[in-house]
Amino acid sequence: MRSDTTITAPGIGASQRAMLIALKRFGEATLGEVETTVHIAPETVCSHMQALVAQGLVTRSGLKRSGPGRPRVCYRLTEAGEALFPQKHKELLQELAEYLTQSGQSALLEAFFEARLKRKRAEAEQRIGAIDQAERLELLARILTEEGFIAEVVTEGGEQQLRICHCPLRDLVKVTRLPCRAEMSFVTTTLGAVTHRHSFIPDGAHACTYTIIPLADHEQSHSKKKSSRRAV
Repeated sequence: MRSDTTITAPGIGASQRAMLIALKRFGEATLGEVETTVHIAPETVCSHMQALVAQGLVTRSGLKRSGPGRPRVCYRLTEAGEALFPQKHKELLQELAEYLTQSGQSALLEAFFEARLKRKRAEAEQRIGAIDQAERLELLARILTEEGFIAEVVTEGGEQQLRICHCPLRDLVKVTRLPCRAEMSFVTTTLGAVTHRHSFIPDGAHACTYTIIPLADHEQSHSKKKSSRRAV
């Protein structure tokens, strides 16, 4: 059996790894075709294939008929199985951002994030509609979580805070903080609020944490401060 280290995932041994690589090379294959590649016992191939199907890494893709006898089941990788193989899109995206920034074309990145922000606002408004501030914040946290940010709403000192526990764009943020500014603009415009940041993942914190202040409350507080300064 050929040794190959292109797949690393917990719970996947050498035999199953070899079978996944065989399916990657074939596109789709029967148990018999996989056996000829990995050189392990048919019973073991069958058992491992059932386990890979149960894990959602492989799926049955159809039947193959060749000659007399029963047709044979074909298998192929699922999206989860494909994701086990090396992915370089993050590195490529980081290189692209570095190139645009260093070559004086950062305006293209800004235009991209502005267009993305406009689309996200429109999609969020369709989902949020006319609900109160607290419900909007909870729904917004769910929307951010769906995008990979793992967001939650917490209360600290009587104030509502939005906590973002994961940054799916961390590699890009190493090059430019445009994603951070775009996401916070999305939050503030969608909620009709201002934010005060307490912690920031790029600075080494485990989460980005923001106090959410409704725009009306912020304006009222700002007006009181101005009046107080005039009185003095």
